[in-house]
Amino acid sequence: MFPSLNKALFVAATLGLCNLAQAHVGTDLADHHPLSLVDGLLHPFTGLDHLAAMLAVGFWSALSARRVWLAPLAFANMLLVAALMGLSGITLPALEPLVAATVLALGLLVATRVRFPSVVAAALAGGFAVFHGMAHGLEFSGTSPVDALVGMVAGTVVLHGLGLLAGLALRAHSAWWPRLAGVALALWGGVLLAQLAG
Repeated sequence: MFPSLNKALFVAATLGLCNLAQAHVGTDLADHHPLSLVDGLLHPFTGLDHLAAMLAVGFWSALSARRVWLAPLAFANMLLVAALMGLSGITLPALEPLVAATVLALGLLVATRVRFPSVVAAALAGGFAVFHGMAHGLEFSGTSPVDALVGMVAGTVVLHGLGLLAGLALRAHSAWWPRLAGVALALWGGVLLAQLAG
């Protein structure tokens, strides 16, 4: 019963992603209202690119890592560092395509179940987090949103945890569902890149 419930929850969560909009780099959330802890907590859930990547980090880690917590921890830490960089005006060119590319790359990692040493996987996840963190930092620009940053990291950890739970539930019961999820993520990353190029 429990594995079936986990599968049902995973499928429902995956289908629910289709209703979310893509986050846009440079949107100044502070123009609308002062940022709060809740704003930050919800922010990772509001863009399909960010949401997919953060779930995928946990999912990939559950499928391929011995220390499943290390890559998500590295992602969350580097997300905060890069958000602070974005708040201070530091950014990279082509940031939105880089965010989309992380979705594509994570999808391929999930689909192929590539295994790296834990430190390498953590470094890779941390590298992906730089792009997402900068994008969030730019969106939070204009204030000193300490509460929102705390909420953003907490929301990210929740998404990593959901990805870990889904990966752990599926890895023992099916070889194909995780691969299909990875293919779907990779395709979504490709769609995002094509939209940005168009």
